[in-house]
Amino acid sequence: MNVAKNYAPYKIVFYIGIVAVWQIISIAGIWPDNIFPSPYEVAEDLAYGATDGSLFYGIATSMWRLLIGLAIAIAGGIVLGIFMARVEVVNQTVGSLVLGLQSIPSVAWVPLAILWFGLTDGGIIFVTVAGAIFAVTINTYSGVKNIDPHFIEAARNMGAKNTQLITAVLIPAAFPYMISGFKQGWAFAWRGVIGAELLFSYLGLGFLLNAGRSLTDVSQVIAIMIVIMAIGLVIDGLVFKKLEDKVMSRWGLR
Repeated sequence: MNVAKNYAPYKIVFYIGIVAVWQIISIAGIWPDNIFPSPYEVAEDLAYGATDGSLFYGIATSMWRLLIGLAIAIAGGIVLGIFMARVEVVNQTVGSLVLGLQSIPSVAWVPLAILWFGLTDGGIIFVTVAGAIFAVTINTYSGVKNIDPHFIEAARNMGAKNTQLITAVLIPAAFPYMISGFKQGWAFAWRGVIGAELLFSYLGLGFLLNAGRSLTDVSQVIAIMIVIMAIGLVIDGLVFKKLEDKVMSRWGLR
């Protein structure tokens, strides 16, 4: 935490520098405003979206879809990862399929989602789950596989069985690996939500991004991209980074 605080001023200066260079390029007129708008024009678009409520509604819609999809992906990934790690037949069969499916980009699931669910929230959530679940599964599998077998045997000797063994031994011991899976899963899920909304054109930040493209409004496109990036940085820093640091410190890994 102290390192993050020490480097915070550098981050602030860095981003201020980017905006300053951006403004200088804009003033120099190297590119026309309809190709490369100024920071002021982008800020105006953000202010307009905040004033009429469309920006906040888009954020809320995208986050709602993300939370549902990510929750399903984490729950499903944990269960599947534990089964793969504990049952070799599942690992050799389902595990090989999971490795193959992980290589499919989230956006590639969109056509199937449209055919199965239509232009609905269900389709976007499906794409979100498909994009995130395999990262959670593989990291959970790695975590359980790396548990010292003596811990499991000791727990069994003390009477831990089935559900108790999973909740009291396997998941806590594998949690540092699982955190990495959650972090990767969140990143894939966020991309999946935006990608699906962009193609579905059905509310959310992806919809606003596509609306800017349709209107040839570069300022709106850049403004929404900045919002998407900012949300990613905030969630990663306030949720996953803190959770990761806490878990690593508790497990003596930092």
